[in-house]
Amino acid sequence: MKRELRPPELPDSAFDLRTRAELALAFEPIDAPPHLYRKAQPLMARRSFQRAVLGLLLAGSGTGAVLAMRPPELVYGAIEHEYFERTLRGTFMASAPLLQHLGLAGQQVVPGFPQLMRPCDIDGHLVYHLTTFFEKGGMVTVFAFDKAVALTEGSGWWGNVHWKVITSRDGKPLVLVAQKKQALAVAQSQFGPATDMSPPNSTPTPKETR
Repeated sequence: MKRELRPPELPDSAFDLRTRAELALAFEPIDAPPHLYRKAQPLMARRSFQRAVLGLLLAGSGTGAVLAMRPPELVYGAIEHEYFERTLRGTFMASAPLLQHLGLAGQQVVPGFPQLMRPCDIDGHLVYHLTTFFEKGGMVTVFAFDKAVALTEGSGWWGNVHWKVITSRDGKPLVLVAQKKQALAVAQSQFGPATDMSPPNSTPTPKETR
């Protein structure tokens, strides 16, 4: 084992003893002045607490913004369904029942250039799926529900697509999904309530007789 080497302890000299005694008599031992003590900061003034509160506020506002932008669950399901069947093409049902559920029972032809017509399931709801192309708008997908659902009119953008809930001509909600916003406007004019563009009736002005 190595022997630990320590410096030799030197005894206090007479000078050291005398100086220590004089200092002890000259200065009475008291507490340090109050201004030398570190004062504890209030909780609200601490930088770490301020950063934590700011982080919570930012996280809460971000979550609230996302929830505010998120579409209703049925619309979200329709957007997801459209994504997975975007490249699917074909006619898997007759046009007459499809037009009836779209609120166009009086028509014989499906609007636009139909690309996909089929019944499908979205979150347990039987839905009639129509993907059609409008020359002045683009491709749009329309979802009509077999039974009544609680959906109010609205629109938004989610998952890189535009969506819109409109009311069909027979008063039922339709969900429109398209990559171009213009396609939604064209589809709404085709599937939404018809607007009467004729001028109001006016009574003819009687001619002046002499």
